[in-house]
Amino acid sequence: MAQPITPELVVYGLTMAGEPQVSPDGTQILYTLSSVDRETKKGSSQIWLCGIDGSNPRRLTWNGERNSGGVWSPDGTRIAFVSNRVDKAGIFVLDLTRPGEAREITRHNQAISDLAWSPDGTRIAYTTIFDPENPDETPPDKDAPPKVRVTRRIDYKQDGRGYLNDVRFHTFVVDVETGERRRLSRELRDHLFPQWSPDGRFVSVRVPILNGMCSYLALLPVDGGEETRVGPETGVVSVWVWSPSGDRIIFAGDTEHSFQDDFFVYDVASGTTTRLTHDLDVSPVGGEPGRGAPAQPVWLDDRRVLFHAVRAGASGLYTLDVESGAVEPVVRWEAMHAGMSVDRDRRYVVQGRTSFSEIGEIAVYDTQTNETTVVTGYNKQVLSEHPPANWERFQIERNGYTIDAWLLTPPDFDPNKRYPVILDVHGGPQGFYGFTFTPWQQILATNGFLVVMSNPRGSGSYGREFAQAVLQDWGGEDFKDLMMVLDTVLERPYADRERTGIWGYSYGGYMTAWTIGQTDRFKAAVCGAPCFDLVSMYGTSDISHTFGELEWGGRPHEIPEKFAAQSPSTFAHRATTPTLIIHGEEDERCPIGQGEQMFIALLKAGCEVEFVRYPGGSHGMLRLGPPQHREDVFTRILSWFKHYLGEPA
Repeated sequence: MAQPITPELVVYGLTMAGEPQVSPDGTQILYTLSSVDRETKKGSSQIWLCGIDGSNPRRLTWNGERNSGGVWSPDGTRIAFVSNRVDKAGIFVLDLTRPGEAREITRHNQAISDLAWSPDGTRIAYTTIFDPENPDETPPDKDAPPKVRVTRRIDYKQDGRGYLNDVRFHTFVVDVETGERRRLSRELRDHLFPQWSPDGRFVSVRVPILNGMCSYLALLPVDGGEETRVGPETGVVSVWVWSPSGDRIIFAGDTEHSFQDDFFVYDVASGTTTRLTHDLDVSPVGGEPGRGAPAQPVWLDDRRVLFHAVRAGASGLYTLDVESGAVEPVVRWEAMHAGMSVDRDRRYVVQGRTSFSEIGEIAVYDTQTNETTVVTGYNKQVLSEHPPANWERFQIERNGYTIDAWLLTPPDFDPNKRYPVILDVHGGPQGFYGFTFTPWQQILATNGFLVVMSNPRGSGSYGREFAQAVLQDWGGEDFKDLMMVLDTVLERPYADRERTGIWGYSYGGYMTAWTIGQTDRFKAAVCGAPCFDLVSMYGTSDISHTFGELEWGGRPHEIPEKFAAQSPSTFAHRATTPTLIIHGEEDERCPIGQGEQMFIALLKAGCEVEFVRYPGGSHGMLRLGPPQHREDVFTRILSWFKHYLGEPA
């Protein structure tokens, strides 16, 4: 008999295949396999290898609990990877042509990531944390009192990393044979995702500033010299690729903070940049530090570039004509893919894959046959015993916009029953929902709830105009879009309009807090890491000093009436909905003070309210937090809605 998906299952019962890299000759796939042990509550990851069709999978790493980030040498005979098998983080190289253990190349006290082989296979570029006040990485004195912290920079802290001041990720290069290493980056800013020029003279990196609100490319000379900057510091760069001759760089970015990338070409010799596209209607996948590398484009020939992008919540491959700027679709999936690795002959595109029915698998797209094959099946058995929710996509038309939405129903859905309904609001607001396996949605839907999610105006992956439609209007037309989506579902006879709930995290938490101050239609709410009071959010969040001005239209003293009018705190005294607030105590994006203010406001309003705080939890705790905390979050969400909304009737 089919069993529901439980919080324990999504935390401990799934095995995740990720970071796939196809071998240069297109015959094998290198990937990382990750899981969490039920008994010890500890995560582990190991490097695996299989054929291009998924055949003959075998484990390559056996020493250390965490081995990850594997990359092929240019000739395909060696792999480099990161391991904790030493007392620090180390880079190791394994020769696949002969038996034996991997050889350590270098090590650091802090995490290492973003390995990239030089074109001639003699050096590896990578990133690690560098402290200018402790360049030798001397361990701290455990008996010394905490240091006084003094800063003058606006980006002195960052979610997931805490207080930083001048401590940043820097780019290093290490010699594979000698282990001699050198730091290439000099600016006290993060330098991420190194990519070599074809001649090996430069390493290009993305340099985020203002905690990622802006970024540019830096070309770092490997043998010394001044860096070259590509793109304005006021813009954003997401993905990029050198031309085969090294004379040009194609990059996707946004020069005006318009919340939509376009493509540009940078001429290395002249230093000039030319715009290739206007109003691109797909979103190139730029990745995020610690949560996935960019899906870097690749050249197919001397004129066309292949890139991975998302449109309307679905991943696809597209080509860019670098002469005309024309963009053509190649393939689009009802799934979300991650990363992009292509073999030397440009036949196979290998990516991580998730969909409503899959999670943590690897997909291979064959450019010759135009076929996509999921070549792993690590979660196939467990998801056959715990089948995911059914789903359907629908749309509404409202005030000039088409709004995408999805409805998840239990696997044993019976249209003759009446089900409680939960509206799930995504973060952002320029985030988006789509064709992906989202743990809390699957937990709720397979335990008897109808789950409604949508991409109201302001969501990403629909182009520039749609993304901008929420600016300076939080809680306005976006709120009305969401209510109309819910009303559309409640017209169905099996949806119980007397038993509705709302849940969201981050901007979804904002919208949950906003909604319960506007209406009492919901019988229960779960509010995760909310943005509750825009004024205090502006000065305490790690990004709102920039993000807030873009989204809300200015600074608090410039438009105090607008800040008040769009703050859930202004209307919280009207709330009556039983509400669960969940928040990480180390959240720097939507700081814990936002949840604290909401808790007090709802208590004073006479609401039934419970406040759950997760020590050490960052804004990304739903994905990156300790296993015990993630299981607890999902369990509390499910229990809250079961208590207040009940079972199907």
